[in-house]
Amino acid sequence: MKRSKPPFQAMALTSAIVSQLAGGPLAGVFIGKWIDSHFSTAPTFLIIGLFLGLGAGTYGTIRLVRSYSGDD
Repeated sequence: MKRSKPPFQAMALTSAIVSQLAGGPLAGVFIGKWIDSHFSTAPTFLIIGLFLGLGAGTYGTIRLVRSYSGDD
């Protein structure tokens, strides 16, 4: 019989997923706005940063879930 994981580990995973999904796009937006302010290209790099942040957050979330579930 397979043992279930402790509930605190699941809560930690949930917190990590939320921070990955929120932190990636936020970082991308802030970096994109900063680049746009220096090169006067608004909103080009903001949009690029947002999509890169979404991709990074999704990729990080997939890696977290795989490591939690045991799929390497």
